[in-house]
Amino acid sequence: MHRILVVDDDPHIRDVLCFALEKAGMAAEWAGNGVDALDLATRNPPSLVVLDVGMPEMDGLEVCRRLRRASDVPILFLSARDEEIDRVLGLEMGGDDYVTKPFSPRELVARVNVILRRARGATVVATPQEDAPPLTPCPIVRGALMLDSAGHRATMAGRELGLTAREFMIVKTLAGRPAVVFSRNQLMDAAYPDNIHVSDRTIDSHVRNIRAKFQAAGCEDAVETVHGVGFRLGPCTTGTAP
Repeated sequence: MHRILVVDDDPHIRDVLCFALEKAGMAAEWAGNGVDALDLATRNPPSLVVLDVGMPEMDGLEVCRRLRRASDVPILFLSARDEEIDRVLGLEMGGDDYVTKPFSPRELVARVNVILRRARGATVVATPQEDAPPLTPCPIVRGALMLDSAGHRATMAGRELGLTAREFMIVKTLAGRPAVVFSRNQLMDAAYPDNIHVSDRTIDSHVRNIRAKFQAAGCEDAVETVHGVGFRLGPCTTGTAP
């Protein structure tokens, strides 16, 4: 059973969310502030965090920043702010999705399910046969990069990259056809199959984050920009990590 941590200082919103998630077959726990959220997430890591941005003392962005130091747990931001810059900032910080208040509990649960499916990775199962073992997708290898879709793991020369679910889908799309230049619209379709409206700048933000994570692992040529067209996967070689 998936465990969802709901973080919001509004008890009514917490109650609505926990009820909707539990009705959908998930286990829900809550925290009313950022400090308690970090404590809960550290002691008993959840499957996903629904995180309110506008909390007093420690806001959701700061909670996300601290979580991302040691965890790639999926994060769905919840906010009363609907400006594009707020959504972009939340995604740049490492969020996987962004929902604005007021919201539909049913839509939010659907988005949670989409993120969880993507984070879990698709497992291909063989047609039922006697003693037939289950099949899983072969890892994608490009240079020192290895992508394991079944385990949702991305490593560079054996070093974990800590990609978010959206970032993983972008890298997987590029790695699946490394000779192809993908437009921003194509990468948006890959990263946001649930038809969430995002701008070109959002994809640029994801690409910056991806490059930074590869660079931290010693790779300076992960994603190449083809000006006026889009992006393609680079050779994915490693040097000396900074």
